[in-house]
Amino acid sequence: MSSSPCPAVLLVDGYNTIGRWTSLRQVRDLHGYEDARRSLTEQLVNYTSLKGIQTHIVFDAQFRDVRATREQVTPSCFVHFTDFDCTADTYIEKFCARRRYEGLRHDRTIVATSDRAQQLTVIGYGAEWMSAEQLEADVRLLVQRSNRKRKAAPKRSAKGLLASQLNPEAHAKLTALRFGR
Repeated sequence: MSSSPCPAVLLVDGYNTIGRWTSLRQVRDLHGYEDARRSLTEQLVNYTSLKGIQTHIVFDAQFRDVRATREQVTPSCFVHFTDFDCTADTYIEKFCARRRYEGLRHDRTIVATSDRAQQLTVIGYGAEWMSAEQLEADVRLLVQRSNRKRKAAPKRSAKGLLASQLNPEAHAKLTALRFGR
């Protein structure tokens, strides 16, 4: 495993998080695990991008009839499904142990789970932990900040656009070309 350029790696216990976030429990109960996994992934893709970290969402093999898989959703967000005989907890513990023993202690490893036994185990490997509820609050806060920044950003003036600097005849010709006329 090579060192990551990201300041931190976040490991998320997927089903534990689905069970702890009210919004994801509702999606799971109304539409099933597939939609709940998709919703969690979408939220964490945005969070990962805004936070500038690398995220690995780990799901047990339960509820699926396939072997272990790893999907790269974005360059910094991955979804893992464990093998049939491997739990998400085991996967996360091995990941933390590998980072510690391969000399990657200087990179932050954060585990998001509300499983107390899991929290204590990963701390033993030098990882940090946060509860699923803390992660939910952090995701919400970051999205709110991002939305406020976007609303507060100055609107771009049409004066700065190339089209506003063209004479009307050239603008009409370009418009005709664009629409294939």
